Formats: sequence, C-alpha cells, structure tokens
Amino acid sequence: MHIPAETLEPLRTAITYGLVSCAVSFLWAPFLIKILYKYKITRNPEYDATLAMGARKSKSGVPIMGGLLVVITVAVITLLFNWERQFTWVPIGVMLMAAFLGGLDDILNIYGHKRRSRKFKHVLRLIKVHKDWKQRVWLAITLPWTIFKRGSLWLGSHPGKGVHVHEKLILQFAAGAVAAWWIYYKLGEHWRDIYIPFDGFVSIGWLIIPLIILFVMFTANAVNVADGMDGLAGGSLLITFAALTVLSWLEGFHAIAVLNSTAVGALLTYTYFNIKPARFQMGDVGSLGLGALLAINTIVLNKMLLLPFLGFIFYIELVSVIIQILGRYTLGRRIFKMAPLHHHFELRGWSEEKTVMRFWIIHAAFVLVGLWIALY
Repeated sequence: MHIPAETLEPLRTAITYGLVSCAVSFLWAPFLIKILYKYKITRNPEYDATLAMGARKSKSGVPIMGGLLVVITVAVITLLFNWERQFTWVPIGVMLMAAFLGGLDDILNIYGHKRRSRKFKHVLRLIKVHKDWKQRVWLAITLPWTIFKRGSLWLGSHPGKGVHVHEKLILQFAAGAVAAWWIYYKLGEHWRDIYIPFDGFVSIGWLIIPLIILFVMFTANAVNVADGMDGLAGGSLLITFAALTVLSWLEGFHAIAVLNSTAVGALLTYTYFNIKPARFQMGDVGSLGLGALLAINTIVLNKMLLLPFLGFIFYIELVSVIIQILGRYTLGRRIFKMAPLHHHFELRGWSEEKTVMRFWIIHAAFVLVGLWIALY
C-alpha cells in the first residue's frame, strides 16, 4: 500500500524530533549525573523506607531527580522548535508545574527540616483547653482544613521533610484545573465532547472540567507510585509515549505527535541510564511531570477514557496502593505483602529484572489494546 508523502511527512518530522531529543539528552546526561552526585541529591534511608528491603539496600546513595533529563530536554526543544499556542504551551506548562512540585519534594526530603503536623485528637483537645480564646476560635474555624490534612495521610506516607500529601493534592488540582480551563474555554465547543469507545462522542458540557482534573491528578500520582524499580517507569512511559506519537499522527495532531516523540527520545536516554544498576533514578520531578504530560496529551486527543489502557501499569500500581489502604483501614490487614504492586512481587521472590520486564510486557499488551480501541 502506497502512503502519500504528504501524509508521511508529519510522522517523519516527529521521528526526527525524537532522534534529536535522544541525542541532545545523551550529550548532557553525564553533566546532570555529575551535578546530582556533587550536591548529594541521592536516595536516603531516612525518607525512603524501601531501602531497608534486602537487595534494595544497594540503591542507597543513587542520585534521584534524573527525570530532569527528560523534563528539561522536552521543555527546551518544544519551547524553541514546537511552540504552538493552541496545542503545546499548556501541556508543557502543566508538565512544568507538576515537575516543580515533584522537584520541590525531592529537594526538601534531602535538605529540608522535619515538619510538624498536629494529630486530629490533639487539635480537638486544644480547642477545649487552649488558654488563648482566639487560638481556640481559630482552631475551630480551621477544623475542616485539619480534617483534610490528616485524612490525606491515608494516601501517602507519614509527613517528613518534603511536601505533605495535602499540599501535593492542592497543587496537582491547580495543574489539572489549568488544563481543564484551557480545553473547555480555549479549544472550542467540540472539545466538550468525550469519546466513548465503540460508541462515538457524547457531549457532557462543563462536566468535562472535573473529569480532566481527576485524570490529570490520578495519572500523575500513578506514574509517581510506579517509579520504584530501575527501568520500570522509564520503560513503561517510553511504550506509552511511542503509542501516543502514532495516535497523534493518525488523528492529525501533528504538534502533539512531535511533543510525544520528543518525550520518547529523551526517555530512551533516561532508560539507558536507569537500567539496573541505575546511574540515576527519576524522582518525583520526573514522575509527576511526565505523568501529567501523559494525561494531558491523551486528553487533547480526546482519548481520556483510554488512559487506563495507555497507562495500564501505572493505574494498576496506584490501584494496588488504594486496595492496600482500604484493606488496612476496613479489614485491619494487608491485601498485598507490600504496595505498590511491584514490591509485592519482589517480596514473593521475583528479581527486580524479572518484575520490570514482565511489567513492561503486560503494559505493552494493554497499550496495544488501547490503540486498537482508539482506531476502531
């Protein structure tokens, strides 16, 4: 079958950007690694409990924030050569917002100070017995905020030096809201339709806004949770962004195809350096930033409901954490040996390489299912 040259040209351009991105990131990767070692931005048992697990002790001292390699490369190339106000500026903006949040958390966990967080029972007692009536009134007024802060701990670890869970949720909500505002108000009425697999498009009006926010937050956190083994997040993201590159080209979103391919190129380099034994690891700066970009780019293609397929392994990892939390608080016991899911298999005796490669294969299979549904 002959494909016209004008049809292939956008795909050729996207692949070219991917190759350039790969080459550029390879050139400055050694510099980034040197900087991370110099300033001791490395994994530390003080805030990473998984380092106490047998074979994982060797990961102590490995640089984090390696995700900067992808985030910076993608942002700079897009800013210089693929800046299109209609399609690329908000995805890059949301990625940078989420990456900034993740980077702040990474840095504070290393250089920050232990942050105090009052327990709910303590706050209730202070409302009753505090000597200053103004403080009692203030604590009573802000009680809903206290409930939110303490309740959010169910979704994460105990507060340490870094950004607390409730702060992450608020900033992620803001990033999702920016994306939702852009899609709803700036891209036209037809963007308020949502694609239902096998059924076509359905207009849901303003309901698209909370849905976009939910998917951006969920996907960013899902990638963050999956970043726990050498090569797992990087390789899985590579598969997903490669699929999105093809899908963007087929749907006629050429600027988004170039953006996705740029991410693929940088992820190739990142994964090369992240394969066990890793020279660096992604960190929150990369996982949150790239998770947000994955969600936005899929939403732009109006394939939001296919995210559980295109981001399959990430969603499964986050769902395993939710199931573990529910089991602990409702049944009083663990469902898995440890969450997220990759640690469960690690504790069952799977090697890190076996777990990562099998997760890659399973993820690739479901991404193909997502592509098949998208093209149906």
